[in-house]
Formats: sequence, structure tokens, C-alpha cells
Amino acid sequence: MSEQGRDDIAAAVPDQSLRAEIAVGLSTASVYPQNTEAAFQYANELGYDGIELMVWAEPVSQDIDRVAMLSDRYHLPVLSVHAPCLLISQGIWGRDPIAKLARAVTAAEDLGAETVVVHPPFRWQRRYAREFSVLVATLEEDSDVAVAVENMFPIRTDRFFGKYEGAADRMRKRGGPGAAVSAYATSFDPTDDGYAHYTLDISHAATSGVDILAMLDRMGDGLSHLHLTDGSGAAVDEHLVPGDGSQPCVQVCRRLADSDFSGSVVLEVSTSSVNTKAQRLEILSRSLDFARTHLERP
Repeated sequence: MSEQGRDDIAAAVPDQSLRAEIAVGLSTASVYPQNTEAAFQYANELGYDGIELMVWAEPVSQDIDRVAMLSDRYHLPVLSVHAPCLLISQGIWGRDPIAKLARAVTAAEDLGAETVVVHPPFRWQRRYAREFSVLVATLEEDSDVAVAVENMFPIRTDRFFGKYEGAADRMRKRGGPGAAVSAYATSFDPTDDGYAHYTLDISHAATSGVDILAMLDRMGDGLSHLHLTDGSGAAVDEHLVPGDGSQPCVQVCRRLADSDFSGSVVLEVSTSSVNTKAQRLEILSRSLDFARTHLERP
């Protein structure tokens, strides 16, 4: 082969050494029951690259101007905004899920965040479910924000027996005791419906019992955001420190590091069971170390 031919091939192959390191952020949900500012403090102290804002009952999380002030104070960008679409945040920013998702995208624009994380619509959100796909596409067309639909998990009906009798009765009719019933209008797996952008949550994949590497393949280039956490496959959503569960967290990280993935990785781990700052720091530090180690690019 001529020298010119070799030069042409070299020019056509991307220089892998030029790929930027993957940003590693901390979800404000990871410090619950502490507040949004506490998340910024922990992230600043430990050396995280940014924050994912979980919008929920805590007042500061709903006040985008206050969040912007925290971002400036702690010199940490907001990488992503998690829309208030959890069961416990159904009343946050009003009752209309369409308006709430649009508001989350506006908040992301105001904060300079590239991603909004959103769950698939619930079964009872009928209008929202009908319009969801078009809404997501329209919001992305009208902004520079990726609306990344997150994989969820079915609910085990036996978890409700004796606790939420009305819900248990309805679920028992659908699937029987112990059955796994999806609370979502179409599927808890967003790749079944197809979107331009996805959030992959490892703990949710563990709870749903799906093959996370196969889900990663289905998301393909649409994967724009990762919730790095772990699970043991229990019927509850665990959000363990990556490496403490049974999921192939190392393989997921290595595949992102070896690819052209340009999104963010956010640690969304549970620290609600600890009682001291030192204990919470240990969990968040260990999580960050795992991410840095396995997301490192050549």
C-alpha cells in the first residue's frame, strides 16, 4: 500500500485518544433524606464532575434559581434534570404531566444541563401516554436537551398484599398473587416503544430481571445517560453501590468507555439507611472510585 493510502486510512479512523473523559455526576437523590445543597457539598468535597437534580418534594429542588446559585457556589454544573415523575412527586409542579415534562426541559435549558430523565407514563395517565412519544420528540426538536426515557420495572403484587389493599385487589385480578405487573401504559422497557434517547438504570434492570447487556445493545447509540448503581435481583429497587450487587456494572462501564458514548454517568445510590456524614461519604466516595476506575478511557 502506498504511503498516501495509509495516510487516507489513518485520516478516516477516529483518534480514540481524543475522546473526552466521561463526566461522572452525583444524583441529589443519593443523599436522601438530606437536601439538595447537601448533595452539592458532598459532590464538591469528593470531586464529582457535576450534579443530577432530582425534582421532588424538597423545596429547593423545585426552585431553579436557587439550584443555579448552588451550582455557582460549589462550582459544579448541573448535568441533568430528573423530571418529577415518581409516584411520590405526582403533585410537584402541578398535576399535568405534559406541562411538568415541558417545565423540566426549560429548567434544564436554564441550568445548562444536556439531559432530562423521564419515566414512561403510568397506566392511569391516559392522555399523557397517548401523546408521550410525540411530546418527547417535539421537546427535543425545540431545544438542545435530550429527553432520555428511563427503563423501569414491574411491581410484584405480593408486595402490596396487606398494605395497599385496593391496589392489591386490582393487581391480583390482572396477574395473581406474586405476579409481576407493569404500572406503565405500554412497557417498563422504553426500547419496546423506541425513542431517540434513553437513560439506562442498572438497579431498575436488576429489579425487572432483564439482561442489562442485551438492553444496552437495544439502546445502542440512543443511550445518552447512565444511572450507575447496582442490584441483586430482588423484588425491590435497591440502588446499591456499583459492585455490591449481581449486575455486570464493570462490563457496562467498560463498554461505554470503549465506545463513542458522549453522555453523562450519574451515581444514583441509596444512602438513606446511614446515620452519619462519615458513612455517607464512604458510600459516595466508593461509588465515585468505582466509576473513575472502570470508565477510564485509554
